[in-house]
Amino acid sequence: MNTRSMIFTLYGDYIRHYGNKIWIGSLIKLLNEFGHNDQAVRAAISRMSKQGWVESEKQGNKSYYFLSSQGVTRIEEAANRIFKLRPEKWDGKWRVLMYTIPEEIRNIRDELRKELIWSGFGTFSNSCWVSPNNLDTQVTELIKKYNIKEYIDFFEAEYKGPHDDHRLVEKSWNLHEINEKYQGFISEYSQKYIIDRNKIQKGEMTPAECFVERTKLVHEYRKFLFVDPGLPEELLPDKWLGGHAATLFSDYYKELAEPASKFFEEVFKEGNTLMKRDKQYDVLNHPLMLD
Repeated sequence: MNTRSMIFTLYGDYIRHYGNKIWIGSLIKLLNEFGHNDQAVRAAISRMSKQGWVESEKQGNKSYYFLSSQGVTRIEEAANRIFKLRPEKWDGKWRVLMYTIPEEIRNIRDELRKELIWSGFGTFSNSCWVSPNNLDTQVTELIKKYNIKEYIDFFEAEYKGPHDDHRLVEKSWNLHEINEKYQGFISEYSQKYIIDRNKIQKGEMTPAECFVERTKLVHEYRKFLFVDPGLPEELLPDKWLGGHAATLFSDYYKELAEPASKFFEEVFKEGNTLMKRDKQYDVLNHPLMLD
């Protein structure tokens, strides 16, 4: 598992709930549990700092890292999508984004494409992207981030035919391929869930082991952010496995949540004695812990 990617996972599932700041020593110790060495962690957090995802500060002889405003925005958006168990109701409208970015800044065009896919847009045709979800905020942020106002046109529209809305979905996303990825996740993690649940109930799984498995679970499940556009239920095929995968993720997460958080807190408090857990956050009141 990529060190930088794992750091994002830890910020999203833990650190942001504890003041959004962590001592580098604590971060190293947490990632040691996954086999990442000190040098790899320092190199990864340094790259994230240069890319604008995190910022740092010194307290005495200790270095602390916290999410930048850009990082907070991305993590919050990711968390809202990861922990959403059911698709939202569709308003019947399509968001259409078109661009004409010149060849001399094609690097920005390439970055924009990645961002659009991550946000849930699909490629309807060359330089034309569509989504049934309200992504106005994301589009505004992308225009600002890349300074591409003069190259972008953004519409809100209704599809008038001659086909139906599902035809737009078929042209813009490969739902069969996404469904196969969900099947793979279900096949692997349904078995792991049963095994770990039995271990926890028998007291045969340590908090550290729960921390590792919970982090791996979130890390693996969040990969769907890069492939699943989060379509409304009205536009999904009959045998869609995304809901099954979300339920499995939720159930498995619940089993691991409390002991995993205890381990994290033990490591975290070694270098963050003055930082408390966000009063609005309690593992027992986590969105996945509530039915």
